[in-house]
Amino acid sequence: MPVISMFYGIIIRMYLLDNKHHNIPHVHAEYEASISIADGEVLAGQLPRKQLRLVQAWIELRRDELTADWELALSDEKPYKIAPL
Repeated sequence: MPVISMFYGIIIRMYLLDNKHHNIPHVHAEYEASISIADGEVLAGQLPRKQLRLVQAWIELRRDELTADWELALSDEKPYKIAPL
């Protein structure tokens, strides 16, 4: 599972071809939570409130890049690194 970004001790990863699990574009933060790219909502798991807010802010700022990475992952290609928060 490639690391696409790291900030404030939070590791953000994107599973390749993980659409079978949640069926919507999302990222994984610290192996603890799956978070929707579209709206920043937690799909599974949990994060402490402070970390969740940081990840949600980052998703808001980087949504276009995350969507492009998701499309790469669906095509069985490695996603690009994305700038941290």
